[in-house]
Amino acid sequence: MSDQAAVDAMRRELSGLAIDGTVVIGEGEMDEAPMLFIGEKVGTGSGPKVDIAVDPLEGTTLCAKNMPGAIATLAMAQDGTLLHAPDIYMDKIAIGPGYPKNVVDLDAPAEENIVNLAKAKGVKPEAITAMILDRPRHADLIGAVRKAGAAVSLISDGDVAGVIHTADPDKTGIDIYLGIGGAPEGVLAAAALRCIGGQMQTRLVLDTEAKRERAAKMGSKIHAENIRSRTWSKASAYSRRPASPTAACCAACSSAGRCSKPKPWSCGQPAAPSAGSEPSTGNRTSSDNAGACGWDHWG
Repeated sequence: MSDQAAVDAMRRELSGLAIDGTVVIGEGEMDEAPMLFIGEKVGTGSGPKVDIAVDPLEGTTLCAKNMPGAIATLAMAQDGTLLHAPDIYMDKIAIGPGYPKNVVDLDAPAEENIVNLAKAKGVKPEAITAMILDRPRHADLIGAVRKAGAAVSLISDGDVAGVIHTADPDKTGIDIYLGIGGAPEGVLAAAALRCIGGQMQTRLVLDTEAKRERAAKMGSKIHAENIRSRTWSKASAYSRRPASPTAACCAACSSAGRCSKPKPWSCGQPAAPSAGSEPSTGNRTSSDNAGACGWDHWG
């Protein structure tokens, strides 16, 4: 009942806004949810065209148990800029503002990220606290963080709030968020960091063919040699691309006639970019500016 009340209240408020909005992350497909379903049009229709991502009650279990941490979340961005994330898992790492870019890396070991973050902050690893969802799948991650000397703050639910906590460590005591949680929640959290400052890297966990098909249907690019898709959203702080293209990606681009460069740089761009360079603001779901491996066609 609490979840439905949250949906009703959010839908009611959205209907009066002077926007031409489309729900890209919502309560489910049209046949799964009566309101705030994916693709639903909201607003008066007379204002700017915007993408909307919602989770009317993030932390339903927390609310049901009368525990702190449940929040209502909504992200709004220019039309075509929010990642249409399927309801699957997403690997995440997030830190707050004030750090050099790439001080942490989704693909780096947890111990390395803790040490690098501590160095950037000017403290010892023992002064770092990582927030992680309390799930069996995170047992090794928790052990690695503790081995590095950092403290671990476990949460039962609510990883949108968990990511946001990193934006103000002086008040929350949280320096970094790590682990696997919901993909829609990842987009909402990235949008929050985009507004208040911070860095976030994410990757969809696509460990079944059904999930890969679902992600592709919703517009996510999938690397040919990786069951986890590296995804981008202009609302997110940034997300990492591969250090270099894979042979399969190169073959896919070459067969499509997108690149004249020799392998392994057949990625659709006219020049080989430096590894780890920042993605542009282009829409990664468009075949006009991204190769099969997700690299931009740099001009």
